Amino acid sequence: MKPIRNSAKAVIVDNNRVLLTKNKDDQGYFYLFPGGGQEKGEELKAALIRECMEEIGCKVVVADLVCVREYIGKNHEFAEWDYDIHQVEFYFECRIDGEVQEFKGSNPDSYQVDVEWIECDRLDEIRVYPKTLAEMIRNNQARPIYIGDVN
Repeated sequence: MKPIRNSAKAVIVDNNRVLLTKNKDDQGYFYLFPGGGQEKGEELKAALIRECMEEIGCKVVVADLVCVREYIGKNHEFAEWDYDIHQVEFYFECRIDGEVQEFKGSNPDSYQVDVEWIECDRLDEIRVYPKTLAEMIRNNQARPIYIGDVN
């Protein structure tokens, strides 16, 4: 059995748009909040800054916690690939530090193809994970909350 893994994720909203990584699988495009796994001895905020450099290619300023989500693979639509995964995800409000001309990460995930600003009003039109957090942002309900193991 794999150990529980911590992950830090960025919620970057500006001008009613949210910055997401664009990814591709056999079902087409899907979107994720930038961020990733915490390493041993690394604070969550430091992990988030590192992961954003790797995935979106720019430094972020990490602010308040937006929500905590658990991802238990066997309960989700991709269970055949990540059945054994249990991850605790910490979503932080972030902002881009400075001006960015182009988003280009130094070490994007293997399925990541781009970085894209998505209008908050359109979040229900795309495949984005977690869906519950996207709905909270679209409905302007994002606030510190534990949302558990949700889609």
